Amino acid sequence: MTEEQRMQRELRAVRPRHDDPELPEDVTAKDLDRVARNELKTLTKDNAEAVGRHMAMAARLIDEDPALAHRHAMSAARRAGRIAVVRETLAITAYATGDFALALRELRTYRRISGSNDQLALMVDSERGVGRPDRALELGRSVDRATLPVPEQVSVAIAMSGARLDLGQTESALSELEIPQLDASRAYSYSPELFAAYAEVLGELGRVEDAQRWSELAARADAALGASEADDETMEIIDLDETDEQDTEIGSPGFERGVEETDDDVRSED
Repeated sequence: MTEEQRMQRELRAVRPRHDDPELPEDVTAKDLDRVARNELKTLTKDNAEAVGRHMAMAARLIDEDPALAHRHAMSAARRAGRIAVVRETLAITAYATGDFALALRELRTYRRISGSNDQLALMVDSERGVGRPDRALELGRSVDRATLPVPEQVSVAIAMSGARLDLGQTESALSELEIPQLDASRAYSYSPELFAAYAEVLGELGRVEDAQRWSELAARADAALGASEADDETMEIIDLDETDEQDTEIGSPGFERGVEETDDDVRSED
């Protein structure tokens, strides 16, 4: 069986034909980012526009209506099943609807087409979703995390920690999160989720005061980053143990913009 025949078989197996969801007139393929639009250039102009519009709608709806976003992703995949970003979108929407088996299947296809591991965390979490935390850990260990973008390194750590919790390995779950990016003095786009995950595991261990501190840091980091227009900027965060409540309010000197973190900066600390 050729690669094309195998992909067509996969698409038939998981996506029965149905009517496409309605597309608002204001949505166009130009709503996609440049990288995604470039991948669609291998399609005919009309097909690229149709696929792009469905993908743009999937992105627009993923948070408020995951099921409808998934329908749009399926419509895109029926038209462009050999495009990596299309299969990635289908995987993400499947995950959002709780269909972890389909998400894992599509993520494997995406990785095979693209050669990229940049959705490793979602793959690990999907293995957890289908009840295989041992395989989730094995998958997470199969890739050198230093080769991943920094935000994905953090996401993998969080997913691996979750798998440890699934297995009742709470101390190991904490260790998975003790990475260089767990820095209470700075907040990056990934910091709120990382801090919150660390707080959760500390709570599981009965370390209530530590859990509360990291939970507060997560909330403050989230609020500070929400006030920033650039996700790659950092915010300096004063340690909660060294300042009173007044000094740590959003907008106070305790939240100053820092320098941008790069992959090389983080890897040099490993």
